[in-house]
Amino acid sequence: MINVIGQGYIGLPTALMLAKSGKQVVGTDYNEKLIQSLQDGKLTFEEERLDELFKEAIVNGIEFSTEYQKTDTYIISVPTPYVKESKKLNPTYVISAAHSVLEVCEKGAILIIESTVSPGTIDRYIRPEIEKKGYVLGEDVHLVHAPERIIPGNMIYELEHNSRTIGADDITVGEKVKELYSSFCKADIVVTDIRTAEMSKVVENTYRDVNIAFANELAKICRTVNMDVYEIIKIANKHPRVNILQPGPGVGGHCISVDPWFLVGDYPDLTNLILTARKINDSMPTHVLKRIRDIMREHDIKDISKVGLYGLTYKENVDDTRESPTLQLLERMDEHLAFGVKVFDPYVKDRIVDHQFKNFEDFLNEIKILVIMVGHDHIKNNMELIKDKIILDTRNICAFNNVCKL
Repeated sequence: MINVIGQGYIGLPTALMLAKSGKQVVGTDYNEKLIQSLQDGKLTFEEERLDELFKEAIVNGIEFSTEYQKTDTYIISVPTPYVKESKKLNPTYVISAAHSVLEVCEKGAILIIESTVSPGTIDRYIRPEIEKKGYVLGEDVHLVHAPERIIPGNMIYELEHNSRTIGADDITVGEKVKELYSSFCKADIVVTDIRTAEMSKVVENTYRDVNIAFANELAKICRTVNMDVYEIIKIANKHPRVNILQPGPGVGGHCISVDPWFLVGDYPDLTNLILTARKINDSMPTHVLKRIRDIMREHDIKDISKVGLYGLTYKENVDDTRESPTLQLLERMDEHLAFGVKVFDPYVKDRIVDHQFKNFEDFLNEIKILVIMVGHDHIKNNMELIKDKIILDTRNICAFNNVCKL
């Protein structure tokens, strides 16, 4: 039996995929409300194809519990935030989960950590935890790091088709874990050591962050000289060895906007480029705020409540608001005493900010300036409703004339 610890955006889909593949699975989470919902057959977040997968897993006997199970295989998939002051990983949740596993696990159990961690985390925090219990590594407990590589909105496909990395002390144990993931993963699975697996995942997301920063800095340059950044990127990308990403209002989610800080925190003297990229991407909500100010002045609009932000999630067509650029923008507005801006997101059902509307047309009726922060399919399918608004399009999805850009 496999006990998957943490039933959030990564742990739940992983548990469901394993159950669908015929494995006996128990999903564990300390959140009683979340577990009760899953036991009642109700999903806790929206994701394409997740409902279908959930039903298949239930048919195959998946169980959910707040209790850790006594077994020989554990997958830990819990949050790994960073400390904003030091920029270092906060390993509290991973350490706590590992400690709870060690209280109940069978001799020779395999402890697979899926949570993204900074390089060296398992050596610094998890190995000592095991040794404090008097267990012998490689005999009583086997450590493995198998970082996930999936993105909300396309999780199920990527669980099946993205390559994976398995980091293990013992190659035999690594191959055994590879076989486990091969029950649903059709792509290459590479077995390596734990530190290499830790570093490779952080490097992947840092690479993305640096490339996004280049596009965002280019957008700022083009704004200064009144040039179309999107046209410039389109032309530049015709070169066979150029692939510039699209600029945006910021970087969100729990991977790209977080993982680079692990390297900055651990190697402050060696991460000048990475730190600069982080600062550029973190500055984009402020850049959007300045664009809103300029547009208000241009149209002689003095009432901030006539501004509406479309989108609260960190990316399109998901309900995940972690590290959302819109929430970052609202924080900047709060700092400048700019209260009253309207907000709408079709995917966010709960009211999480002030002046958040539930109905799109009611939202539009209250505003003059529409700021598109997220390119949901919903707004792409409702362009007729917004064509008479003053639009700041941070996602370059509007084809209207006179639309304001980043």
